[in-house]
Amino acid sequence: TPSEVQLELAERLRKIRKDKKISQSELASKSGISLGSIKRFEHTGEISLASLLRLAHLFDRLEDFDAVFKTKEDLKEIEKLFNR
Repeated sequence: TPSEVQLELAERLRKIRKDKKISQSELASKSGISLGSIKRFEHTGEISLASLLRLAHLFDRLEDFDAVFKTKEDLKEIEKLFNR
């Protein structure tokens, strides 16, 4: 469900942040996102799309969003790469 995806994304970000030994305060400062928004995201999974993309960019993961809303034809081309 969307709520489960939100919580999973929040958990993944928390893990990356902790692995890199970055505090929530440091993350807020580096990303330009308020500390309250960082805390809310890690606790509830709720965050604006713009803020989520800023966090992805900060951790060099922006390309992870490349497949979102791609057309079926685009996905079929990707599948061909794996079937070779």
